[in-house]
Amino acid sequence: MEKNIPLYWISTSEEKVNEPNTWIAFRKDIVLDKVPRQAIASIAADTKYWLWINGEPVVFEGGLKRGPNPHDTYYDKVDLSAHFKKGENKIAVLLWHFGKDGFSHVNSGSAGLLFHLDIGKTAISSNKDWLCRIHPAYRTTGKPVPNYRLPESNIRFDAQKDIPQWQTAPLNSHSMAGFKPAREIGTWGDAPWNKLVERPIPQWKDFGIKETTFERRSGNGTDTIIVTLPYNMQMTPVITVNDPVGGQLIGIATDHSYAGGTHNLRAEYITRKGVQEYESYGWLNGEKILLTVPSIVEVSAIKYRQTGYDATPEGAFECSDDFYNRFWDKALCTLYVNMRDNYFDCPDRERAQWWGDVVLMMGQSFYTYSTAAHNLMAKAIRELIGWQREDGVLHAPIPGNYKQELPGQILASIGYYGFWNYYINTGDRRLLEEMYPAVKKYLSLWKTDESGLTELRKGGWFWGDWGSNKDMHLIMAGWHHIALKGAALMAEELGYTEDATLFRSTMERVKEGYNKCWNGYAYRHPSYQESTDDRVQALAVISGIADETKYKRILNLFKTQFHASPYMEKYVMEALFVMGEGEYALERTKKRFEEMVNDPNHTTLYEGWGIGKKGFGGGTTNHAWSGGAQIVISQHLFGIKPLEVGYKTFLIEPCPASFTSGTLSFPTVRGTISASFKNNPEEFSMKLHIPKGTTAIVRLSEQGVIRINGKQKKATTFKLVAGKYTIYSAHLSTSASSTN
Repeated sequence: MEKNIPLYWISTSEEKVNEPNTWIAFRKDIVLDKVPRQAIASIAADTKYWLWINGEPVVFEGGLKRGPNPHDTYYDKVDLSAHFKKGENKIAVLLWHFGKDGFSHVNSGSAGLLFHLDIGKTAISSNKDWLCRIHPAYRTTGKPVPNYRLPESNIRFDAQKDIPQWQTAPLNSHSMAGFKPAREIGTWGDAPWNKLVERPIPQWKDFGIKETTFERRSGNGTDTIIVTLPYNMQMTPVITVNDPVGGQLIGIATDHSYAGGTHNLRAEYITRKGVQEYESYGWLNGEKILLTVPSIVEVSAIKYRQTGYDATPEGAFECSDDFYNRFWDKALCTLYVNMRDNYFDCPDRERAQWWGDVVLMMGQSFYTYSTAAHNLMAKAIRELIGWQREDGVLHAPIPGNYKQELPGQILASIGYYGFWNYYINTGDRRLLEEMYPAVKKYLSLWKTDESGLTELRKGGWFWGDWGSNKDMHLIMAGWHHIALKGAALMAEELGYTEDATLFRSTMERVKEGYNKCWNGYAYRHPSYQESTDDRVQALAVISGIADETKYKRILNLFKTQFHASPYMEKYVMEALFVMGEGEYALERTKKRFEEMVNDPNHTTLYEGWGIGKKGFGGGTTNHAWSGGAQIVISQHLFGIKPLEVGYKTFLIEPCPASFTSGTLSFPTVRGTISASFKNNPEEFSMKLHIPKGTTAIVRLSEQGVIRINGKQKKATTFKLVAGKYTIYSAHLSTSASSTN
């Protein structure tokens, strides 16, 4: 980046520029004496931007919501080398200033753009020579407005006030009459944007504009148009209409514009006279596009542009149980619609990075999406620790204006299933070194009582799960133990032996205190008076607190107690596999998820067990935490998980349960691992592909004859290096305990 010219933030001098939902158009024309070999732009925007070069769209919705910490701002680095030509070039930027806080964004209070371009030996930076104006066509709708959790506003676009061809019009033309020189409002590093942090994730994947068919239902002067999309997606609708008079209001919504018990995002379009096409830039989500159109307006086409996080579903899964094939597909769709600026709980009500959700979404992503998803995970982790308070408290969702600590979710985040799981899958040691001090500082806030059990820290929201019958003391103690396990592994990896010893000794104290709460039939805290909590039994098993002598009693409880929400049900399913009860794990999961998996009207999984009164927390129908069974199937039924950092060594310990066949493949940092098996009463066979530079530890639960690529083996545990293998065995036990 050229350092000898000022790098200015610019904005317009017009009044109300910093109000919510303000859109500003910027223009800068440059002349180049030759086609540049390289042109790298650094672009910071508060909040989002669209970029055109010579009228061609180059960046669709650039920028990220603020921020990496409570003060700083992201910026994009974009390669524009392919877009410039010799002679005159026109740079156009449309800026969208959110202008308000939400659960996923911190408002700086000031709309602004910073643009710097290194183009050969020339540097071009935003300054007072740029022209800009508030775009007069953009406004905010009336009520209902989006709920308070969303920083985005509804967009109303009045085509009668549009600026024709402003991206390419000559600067002295009528179209540019309202443009004035920009106002320089700060330089790189100045408040309120402060330090600029390079965007750590790719620009959005643009799937292109797709045609649709639609149904038009006549009304009393206003018609309803319904478009059924292929699945629940992040998309921007594109409409083509013909209005003989102009000035007609078209409502643009989806079946998720009211969802999760509250109003979410929608849009409006006011027509001009004649034929026109309009794309509403604020992304919406849903299975259906819903338009309200005055009867006199002809609608000739409705299209949509799907955009999303730039990762591909490189994993593949198929099995003999069609329910789980459908579950997997819905879970995959739910995961993707909850990935963009950050992982979020739902794409409609909040778009917020709640970390209990993130733990499960990261785990799912490792077995489903390309390694590009690792960047989104790293961003989430850096944001969580970047928002840590001076007193050590971690809280989520972040970024945003929600300041309360959810102790159980934070313990899950920093521990074995969260931060450690990220590290052992990716081998990202640099981030491990960054995150460890925050983990240690947060865990120092947690104490144990005289029995050894974890003392309660209620934080800002004492939430253990949706639903009832929550034995909160033991829920927190279980998560505390699991967090300590992750911290001990981190400390050992980094060479902090004293820290590791302390963490492990505290684990033993918590385990001792937890086991004092075993009454011969179940784990129950003495102060807890409600129905026995299935969640705390699951935490006891997966943490290693419960030994095998308790498994029979715990299994009986799992067959009678069904209190966990879809968030915690993943851990119940995992506990059953650890206990060697894979068949019942699949049976219980199928029973609990049946309604949402078989729902023909939704392509994603719910937040709770049903819709409406059966739903929790407002009842969204696209909550990725419900896909946790993807992790359990991968790690315990197929039995594939890393044993050594970055998949240098990994485990394959199949427990097919009731599946008679199954196929799983997924990308890792060392290449794609694939496994397929057939299981019947006479024989178990498995085909494996082990990538170069890795070693698989294969464990089989049968003592009979085992052949690998035709050669007989006596052992049931063996090492396999990179290559392709076919394994035959006597019937594999479906009740073998999978390694925890």
